[in-house]
Amino acid sequence: MEFDVVIVGAGPAGLSTACRLMQQSQKEERELSVCVIEKGSEVGAHIFSGAVFETRALDELFPDWKERGAPLNTPVTSDEIYLLKNAEKAQKLPNSLVPKTMHNEGNYIISVGNLCRWLAEQAEELGVEIFPGFPAADILYGDDGEVKGVITGDMGIDAKGEEKADYMPGMELHGKYTIFSEGCRGHLGKQLIKQYNLDSESDTQHYGIGLKELWEIDPSKHKPGLVVHGAGWPLTKETSGGSFLYHAENNQVMVGIVIDLSYSNPYISPFDELQRMKHHPIFKDTLEGGTRISYGARAIAKGGLNSLPKMHFPGGLLIGCDAGTLNFAKIKGTHTAMKSGILAAESIFAALSSETPVSNELSSFTDAFKASWLHEELHQTRNFGPAMHKFGTYMGGAFNYLDQNWFKGKLPFTLHDTKPDHEQLKPAAQCTDITYPKPDNKISFDKLSSVFISNTNHEEDQPCHLKLQSQTIPIEKNLALFAGPEARFCPAGVYEFVEEPESKAQQLQINAQNCLHCKTCDIKDPTQNITWQVPEGLGGPNYPNM
Repeated sequence: MEFDVVIVGAGPAGLSTACRLMQQSQKEERELSVCVIEKGSEVGAHIFSGAVFETRALDELFPDWKERGAPLNTPVTSDEIYLLKNAEKAQKLPNSLVPKTMHNEGNYIISVGNLCRWLAEQAEELGVEIFPGFPAADILYGDDGEVKGVITGDMGIDAKGEEKADYMPGMELHGKYTIFSEGCRGHLGKQLIKQYNLDSESDTQHYGIGLKELWEIDPSKHKPGLVVHGAGWPLTKETSGGSFLYHAENNQVMVGIVIDLSYSNPYISPFDELQRMKHHPIFKDTLEGGTRISYGARAIAKGGLNSLPKMHFPGGLLIGCDAGTLNFAKIKGTHTAMKSGILAAESIFAALSSETPVSNELSSFTDAFKASWLHEELHQTRNFGPAMHKFGTYMGGAFNYLDQNWFKGKLPFTLHDTKPDHEQLKPAAQCTDITYPKPDNKISFDKLSSVFISNTNHEEDQPCHLKLQSQTIPIEKNLALFAGPEARFCPAGVYEFVEEPESKAQQLQINAQNCLHCKTCDIKDPTQNITWQVPEGLGGPNYPNM
């Protein structure tokens, strides 16, 4: 199938690209064919975010978004930030001591999944073709090494790689330009960065893992628009991250934790950190008596400007969280992803409309990006993440307060953090084991019941989408040296060390059906032995209102 533009991923970046392209085609009365493919069963099914949303990019894309019924229904009414000292005590910080990037006046508490569903409706009204349930499995290249499109994954292949009765081959989608907006650690974006050496002039990317639950609480405890952030306990001084509680609409709250994947203790379990965090009175007092509705997890790219690769290559662009445009200082990436999509669309449309031959490498995008508020915002916060890594939670926080509030991000130097997250783990023998409390099934829960309410499902008789480069490394290196961190850094119980009945030897069992598509295994595996690939279409979580 031939299109002017093929977009991989129906997230905020991809859908913003599609909408702006069609807006321009209508304005200029030029026909344009735009296709968006999405691996989730529907648009929004795989979208996972906090989220407190800044409307700046949406204001540009659809100035009349209120009249159009955009799902922004809960404006932020107040910010509260706490330093959690231990399992019982917390100190509320005055706003004057909080980095300005953490202030949320004028923002909204939203479901980004619902925002994407709404954006998809706007895109289809403008004439965009959207195909959910079709994951892009591989990249297609032209004769000169340029990207000419993607091919979707085959359907109906059994676990042995043989065709089943319902076999359907993948489709080739060709575009004059192909946009990759797969979200953090996109498996094709990862290939493109390596293929074209796009990160040759940037720092290594850094990541966090965000885990979140959606709760319906007692109406008497509900405070629509309240934003609560926490730092400190249960994380140690050596592990940076933070917690959150957002009061959304309909007596619902979003509670979660973000943990930097630069942590060094292999015994850390992000899932269990969330479960015990919720027992702190700051969270428990709100959740007690409520009902947990949904659970999910997703990696986030937090390296910021320093870690951004070159975003253009022959035949296309890498945008949004696929490139790493999230502003970690704000803990926000939706508005930045959308702006990157708007800039991408404008660069592509100009190239397609040119009366003279234009290179298939959209270097004009980089010029537009550097002239935009997106670049300015990321530049102002470029030191935020490296400061936390270099100086720790408390000293790093103090540095960031001075940098953002006193110097407005204009200090005459840039901090760098060039050690990859997967190299940060220390041998288990050098670390203290962590004994997590058992779940009470009221405030805290186990992994399997959590995966169940994420509505995650994969066809069992299909090839495993989690590829091991070596079958022996998990036992001989990861288990022997790091006490098998796969079983803990995965928030869904995908990786499990089990004993073989006959030999009594340990082996790694992969429960791929549980996979939330968070990509943490691809990032944090200390030997980089695991490669995440797209499974068969329609697989993965089906998040409601997340």
